[in-house]
Amino acid sequence: MNEENNRYKIVLTADRTLMSEYHGGIFLGFSACIPKGVIPDWIYFSMFCPSVETLENGAVKYAPYGTRKIEAALLKYGFETDEIIVAHPERLHKAIGPATRVLGITENDPLGIGPATSTFTQLLGGQAYMAIKFKEILNHPSVKKYKPKVIVGGAGAWQLEPEHIRKELGVHCVVIGEGEEEAGPLFEKAVRGEQLPEVVYGEMVSEEKIPVIRNATIDGLVEIARGCGRGCRFCVPTLQRLRCHPIEKILQEIDVNLKAGRRPLLHAEDVLRYKAKGIKIDKEAVIKLFKTVKAHPGVGAIGISHFALSSVAAAPDLVEEISGLLNVGKNGEWFSGQTGVETGSPRMIRKHMRGKCRPFAPEEWPNMVLGAFEILAENNWVPCATLIVGLPEEKEKDIDLTIQLVEELRPFKSLLVPLFYVAMGCMKDETESFTMEKMTPKHGELIIKCWEHNLEWSKILLKEYIVTRKFGVGYGIRLFLSYGINHVKKMLDICRREYNYDLKQMINDVRSGELDVTPRPIRIINKLINMKH
Repeated sequence: MNEENNRYKIVLTADRTLMSEYHGGIFLGFSACIPKGVIPDWIYFSMFCPSVETLENGAVKYAPYGTRKIEAALLKYGFETDEIIVAHPERLHKAIGPATRVLGITENDPLGIGPATSTFTQLLGGQAYMAIKFKEILNHPSVKKYKPKVIVGGAGAWQLEPEHIRKELGVHCVVIGEGEEEAGPLFEKAVRGEQLPEVVYGEMVSEEKIPVIRNATIDGLVEIARGCGRGCRFCVPTLQRLRCHPIEKILQEIDVNLKAGRRPLLHAEDVLRYKAKGIKIDKEAVIKLFKTVKAHPGVGAIGISHFALSSVAAAPDLVEEISGLLNVGKNGEWFSGQTGVETGSPRMIRKHMRGKCRPFAPEEWPNMVLGAFEILAENNWVPCATLIVGLPEEKEKDIDLTIQLVEELRPFKSLLVPLFYVAMGCMKDETESFTMEKMTPKHGELIIKCWEHNLEWSKILLKEYIVTRKFGVGYGIRLFLSYGINHVKKMLDICRREYNYDLKQMINDVRSGELDVTPRPIRIINKLINMKH
């Protein structure tokens, strides 16, 4: 199937921003959310978002975890290995040919309207890289020439549910939800040339039916559990039942990644709730998991993706034991993962995310967050935490409480990422997403306070991250970001002093030309270019 004149029957891919390991950095990975134009493309894609390695036939050595799961599901269903390729989006001409019947695309944010990307594009202007790179796949010359059926899945698939959007983009089918059970029959229809359903709602797949990956994932990511069950109304994963994989299955996937030279990165919505009974943490099961993985032949280090602050506060001894087991803090190294603060308002917690604070009460949330950050700091864990700006029915008092919490978190080494509320989950049809037009000076103050916190810690985090990992390009990143940090500090100071936190007005003045915040070196370059013309 992969001869020059035929190529592959089934081609799987993902947009270019998902085909990078971001130097293994959880913090650098957030750069995928910035809009095109903030950083010159050649700097962004070479320094921040370097491509994964590719083979001669266009295949990638490492791919997003979701893509690898679909690949495994198709092979389990009965397709042959020489019929399927997971290809780099910029090497599709090597994979797509006359024999290609279906193109499957993994996408996190196809329209650039997810919480992170929409926040940055509205504040900074421009188009989201993810949306641009997704359209580049659909408009690739080989896709246009051979016209395979296009099936899109992934965390951002919900954005393509409206019929007019799919038709405009040329997407034949979108899979919303889990796709392992849907993939086989769906791709078989596409291969046979049969009519595809336009929208498929994938049901939750039981743990025993989720296939083991066959090839390596980006950053060595391995799923230990799926779903959450806390029930936050704006979030999709938390509405799904928690399912945990047996250690034997986890080790199988770790072995796949070890063979490709990738250390394990354990993934779950809350790693600390592995094998939990309801909301109660099973400390023995979590420690057994970490001990088993650490002792597994070839494992040198372990990373994690996400954890919940309520789990940290409920089981501080578990955090301490994991840190001791993994030698966290040795030689100045720290452990990190993503988590959610979301709000400092007990009223907002009670209204939209009551399960998030369990086993604590909504009224305890602000103090619980502070306690969790203190536990994390004592054990050299550095949280990268999100906050939600513009929650439905939020009042100024709720924002004040969140600002107060942000100020109280200032002593703790961490990043606080404010994100605009996006109508998703149960609230998708009940509420409207937050936009810059709705922003008040109080919202601006919250965003400014978060970024003041981040800039204060960024230089320290950058220095420690680069020194402990010793990758050469890191020093260039540090130099570039250090300059950017100083420039952003000046802009935040302008917003605070001259605009009294009215961030919306400041942004409007920048866009109208009333305020010029262009860095001086770039102004000089632009002036020289204009003189030549």
